[in-house]
Amino acid sequence: MKSIIEGLDKAFDNRIRIGIMAILVVNDWVDFNTLKSLLQATDGNLATHLFALEQIEYIFVKKEFVGRKTKTSYQITTKGKDAFTMHLNTLEDLFKNVKTN
Repeated sequence: MKSIIEGLDKAFDNRIRIGIMAILVVNDWVDFNTLKSLLQATDGNLATHLFALEQIEYIFVKKEFVGRKTKTSYQITTKGKDAFTMHLNTLEDLFKNVKTN
């Protein structure tokens, strides 16, 4: 028998990662400082979660120079969007279908 939580992705067990993905799914590219501000995360905490999502190829990273400063921006990948959609659909199914006696 298939588990009712099988479609949940462990990559999204953290609220910061869910926040990152939610922001990226509705925006083309988002820079590090914008993510940091929106999520009210520290540099180190945010960087750790972004790196984890990059490692599993859920996000793209773009580094560029703007003037003399580097600017790092992020974009969701097709793989990441598909995984996040499945995760959200599974949560929705749980809310709709889980009933105990």
